[in-house]
Amino acid sequence: MNLRALGYFVAVVERGSISAAAKLCYISQPSISAAIGTLENELNTQLFQRHGKGVSPTDAGTRLYPLAKRLLNESKAIQALFSKPEIQVPFKLGLIRSLGVQRMSMLLKDFTNACPDMDLTLVEPSEDADAKIISTCDLTSNENFLPMWHDTYLLAIPPAFSLSLKSSINLGDLQQQAFIHRAPCEALTSLQQLLDMEGIKMQIRARIQTVEYAVGLVAAGLGIALVPAIPAILEHKDIVFRPLADIELKRTVGLALPLGQTHTEQQKQLSALCGKYHSD
Repeated sequence: MNLRALGYFVAVVERGSISAAAKLCYISQPSISAAIGTLENELNTQLFQRHGKGVSPTDAGTRLYPLAKRLLNESKAIQALFSKPEIQVPFKLGLIRSLGVQRMSMLLKDFTNACPDMDLTLVEPSEDADAKIISTCDLTSNENFLPMWHDTYLLAIPPAFSLSLKSSINLGDLQQQAFIHRAPCEALTSLQQLLDMEGIKMQIRARIQTVEYAVGLVAAGLGIALVPAIPAILEHKDIVFRPLADIELKRTVGLALPLGQTHTEQQKQLSALCGKYHSD
């Protein structure tokens, strides 16, 4: 069985489309399709269902996925066992807490695969770093910015709350509502300014920092929260998501690099990833 074809198969499963997998693997879409077709013929089974938004694995594809991942990881482990140690290049990357686990995992996987000789350290975006993944509100005059993701904000509401019955929420509906306060969050700062002007007060039930904690507390029924409309978050079936009718809250997340410096190989690879994610 061809390991490269298995790698393409895994990429298609994780990205959800042939085109996205082709970008990740830096090959053409026909090459991906041909490799998947050969794999399906070899296994005598269909691995993907095609639909309007891309592809999804069949039952056979779902069974194959963890086996393929394990085989590919074992292959990399064998190569690493017998490869000569390389000099590790230190690199500090600042990450905002609200990036989302799925995005963070995807980004770091692609980045470390592109720079295998890198000694990566993750730091707060307020610290000195070789590069930062931040929103535009955190950008300084000494940094160049490359956009990666554009997000709108929604209210995440427990289904048992009466607010979940409304198709959209007005500011006045937030009066005395149980609320999960997440900071830092530039959208929440803007919302709080409007609420203060209108004399609207919410009941703060928890103060946390990460989006994942906020979503977990909403799912537990503790209160509502303001969250970016990241696809992985919107997949939660035990949460109702609603827009705010009185204000449109948005953000752009991307790569910030120091101005006036020659880019390192690691910074160049991050820039290339920016273009891929932004086009997706």
